[in-house]
Amino acid sequence: MEYEVEPIPGLPGRLPPGEEIVWQGTPDWRGVARGVFHTRFVAVWFIFLSGLAFLAGGTGLTGAITTLVVAVFAIGLLVLLAWAQARSTIYTLTNRRVVMRFGVALPKCVNLPLSLIGTAEAKPAGDGIVDVSLKPTTRFPLGYLQMWPHVRPWKLGQPQPMLRSVPESFLPLLTAGLAAADPGVRVMPAAGSGQPDIAMVGVAA
Repeated sequence: MEYEVEPIPGLPGRLPPGEEIVWQGTPDWRGVARGVFHTRFVAVWFIFLSGLAFLAGGTGLTGAITTLVVAVFAIGLLVLLAWAQARSTIYTLTNRRVVMRFGVALPKCVNLPLSLIGTAEAKPAGDGIVDVSLKPTTRFPLGYLQMWPHVRPWKLGQPQPMLRSVPESFLPLLTAGLAAADPGVRVMPAAGSGQPDIAMVGVAA
């Protein structure tokens, strides 16, 4: 739902008795730039085009420099969009739910009870940060475009909310919250360590 007033930053209203904030944070804008706006791929593409302009484009050094100047503006714009997206986003984990407040032009606030999260999967997004997708046990009511970019890529028919570029320290907190919300949640240790691997957290069969 869209929000207008936030009595607590990132939350649509005051927490009810018995609910408390466990963790709150924003995406790392560098991870958003790489994972959402693909700045590295764009940079490599422009370098390739610059090389073509220099070697086979007939414009030589002038064409190569012009291409690189365009690249700087294009990547700068993508970085600005990533920064704005990250700055407008607040993720909140309470002992009962995950709350995602996001949106630059059309802000939204999405509540996802921990008891309705069947599986959580993490994917590395850079040094010390991960993308965490949450698969609900029931059909998620919002569409893919309504959730973008806070949604798992390519899951168009069954959107899965995704927390973008959060610190790895968030994972054990989410693991504990899921386990507390549903006794049927199974937590398996990561290979080679005694720590839970969030990518292997799910509802036990």
